[in-house]
Amino acid sequence: MKKMTQNTALIILLFLVHQFSFSQKASSVRGTVTDGKTPLEFVDVILKKTADSTKTANYTVTDISGNFSLENLTEGEYELQVKLMGFKNYTKKFRVTNSPVSVGTIILENDTNLLNTVVVNSQKKQIQKTDEGFIFNAVSNISQSGGTAIDMLKNIPTVAVDADDAITLRGKTPLILINGKNSAITNMDQIPASSIESIEIITSPTAKYDANAESGIINIKLKKNNQNGINGAAVLGAGFGAKGRLSSSVILNQKTDKWNIGLAYDNRFAGRTKKIKADRTNYFIDDEHFIDQNRSDQRTEGLQNLKLNVDFSPNERNIFSFEALGNLENKDNEETLRTNIFNNSNQFFSGNQRFSSEIQKAKAAEMSFNYDRKFSDDRKILNASITTSYNFGRENTDIDTNNYDENGTITGNPFLQQTHNYSKENISNAIVNYAFPVSEKSIIETGYKGTFRFFNSDFQSADQINGEYVINPLTSTIFDFNEQINAFYALLNSYSGSKENQKWKYNLGLRAEQVTNNGKTENGSDHFYNHYFKFFPSASVQLNFQSDESLKLGYSKRINRPDLDDLNPFVDITDALNPHGGNPYLKPEIIHILELSYNKAWDKYSLSGNAFYRNTNNTIRQYSILQDNGAVLLQPQNIGNMVTYGVEAIFSIKPFSFYDANISLTTFEQKISGVNLPQNENLVNSAFSWYGKLINNFTPWKGGKLQLIGNYNSAVATPQGKRIPIYNFDMGFQQKIGKGNARLGLVVTDMFNTLESGYKNNTTLFSNNRTNKSDTRALMITFAYTFKSDFKEKLLENQFSTE
Repeated sequence: MKKMTQNTALIILLFLVHQFSFSQKASSVRGTVTDGKTPLEFVDVILKKTADSTKTANYTVTDISGNFSLENLTEGEYELQVKLMGFKNYTKKFRVTNSPVSVGTIILENDTNLLNTVVVNSQKKQIQKTDEGFIFNAVSNISQSGGTAIDMLKNIPTVAVDADDAITLRGKTPLILINGKNSAITNMDQIPASSIESIEIITSPTAKYDANAESGIINIKLKKNNQNGINGAAVLGAGFGAKGRLSSSVILNQKTDKWNIGLAYDNRFAGRTKKIKADRTNYFIDDEHFIDQNRSDQRTEGLQNLKLNVDFSPNERNIFSFEALGNLENKDNEETLRTNIFNNSNQFFSGNQRFSSEIQKAKAAEMSFNYDRKFSDDRKILNASITTSYNFGRENTDIDTNNYDENGTITGNPFLQQTHNYSKENISNAIVNYAFPVSEKSIIETGYKGTFRFFNSDFQSADQINGEYVINPLTSTIFDFNEQINAFYALLNSYSGSKENQKWKYNLGLRAEQVTNNGKTENGSDHFYNHYFKFFPSASVQLNFQSDESLKLGYSKRINRPDLDDLNPFVDITDALNPHGGNPYLKPEIIHILELSYNKAWDKYSLSGNAFYRNTNNTIRQYSILQDNGAVLLQPQNIGNMVTYGVEAIFSIKPFSFYDANISLTTFEQKISGVNLPQNENLVNSAFSWYGKLINNFTPWKGGKLQLIGNYNSAVATPQGKRIPIYNFDMGFQQKIGKGNARLGLVVTDMFNTLESGYKNNTTLFSNNRTNKSDTRALMITFAYTFKSDFKEKLLENQFSTE
């Protein structure tokens, strides 16, 4: 046995020596490809031996930063070929020895003759990995044509969206930015999917980003064309669910050497239906002991967007830009709610039918001024921006309630009510970022961000008495909220090894935020003031085993400040037995996060895995409180502390030329300590949750694309129970028509009509169940056409450069 052990050790030693010796003989070639201004992605990089130029020795494509790496090369003479449609080919000969070879920055020149005739057939990867997360290219999501940002987010790996459009990352609400900035446009149904270029998911934000991002950041980047000449595209879509739907978009753009002017218009009109079933048992109330409710909604909605961008480049070093976005939204809803109440002997106690006619109108506008400065040293960066956005909302509701007896006969006169909720919001940002090298291998990033928010909400409720509407002062008031956040950050990025072969990468940052906010109601019922200054450190270390394999460990401290919906004290009384409102006295959550990530790429496969741990103080969760009148009020509360830990993985495969897929899975355990809740409350203190997505892409024949997407979200724990599982299946198909400047598409959402949401709660005072089902199954046909475009395919697939 001892001899066998010795022989085995000797064999392993010889193998390691051999591997080490072999690796010393292999070398690599690295470089960066640009157009002289910005990095170029998906450039073909081909390496051939000079002695036999008919055979390819190695091949790769550039990443999002324009970088490429060719590994495991033996000593000899080589020729490097760099090719991208629309640019002149680049070639270079050199000799490879035992040391890594750097070819530096390669600048490709435009091929003006080719630009006028070529049709680009290359496509962006659906998911692009970054150091902080990944980018999901909207062009690849053909199954959401005619939808909104919400529809697109439902099909993005690691993002969970329930049937009520609540968005979560790893079990928590993320910070949502538009073009990297805070915006008053917070309703994702206000953004058409056709206007989105890409969606960036940042799960490991550094000190450079807002500290108010506990579970991560979702950055929605809108389209902006960057091709020379006059370009245009138009899309028209029509379909139906329970009711008809219509959408269209038009994009126009002209770019010269110094000017780039673009104009885009989108709209979306649809009819929707929803059905809600709910029941509740009040254990210690004899008369209103069991409540059964059925609700039916009939909704119509319209959305219109207008976007303008103007860029001016007086020279290669300076870029000035102005962007403006206007949004109009109309939403009318007719709601019928029927309620039956029984006593503890299961005998009919009372019943009523409540009809609500709700009219909503919203206007939003956003303007942005940006400046970018480039330097001869591309490691040095300066940019600044000032943005402001406004959102005006008006909601008027007429309510009439009729009581009836156990035979369904109406008794007495109807009770009439009116409510209105008028809101005004303004969010402005002032941002400056500056990066500069401090050594050959180290860069410092610094910056300032000021966020200024104003919110006003006028809520009024009136009851009809003797033929006149009389305002109810207990439920009517005006709420004002102001907030100012001044943030400064410093970030050190460094590495060991050579620029072309960075073995270790380090990141160390510190963000300081000073927050002042206050809110008050006109009638004096609520008034709060907060002023605090906090530091938020972040750090990470990354080991690159080779160009396609890395391991990263990171830490960050974050904060989760309650949003306006959580703070607004008004109570929605549309359903008198289940009112809901905000809580102006919420405290912010403080979170400590650890994350370990591993990334590996093969020729036809790639894996991105993350293990995360999150410790949260003053956890904010929705909490139901039984009132003395038998109603259950839903409000957010600081329930206590929570620990979350889990794993997340994205697996991409392309086993065949006609098929590729992305598989994602997120699993996590949550342990809740409800120290701020009543001691006799039945609190759910531990729960396991998971959700996954499967995106299948097929190219069945030339010019055709088929996409099948499946989603599943398991039951999710709440402090008093759980939300029910959510699952659905979507399908999209597109076919080129004619010479490639037109395309016909077919989209079917929620094919098997399974998407619904709901929850089940069980407390010491009551238990309740609720299920919501909208007409999520719908069919949409789209037609797209491009004209006067140098890159017809690029416009048709909406592959615009991001802002």
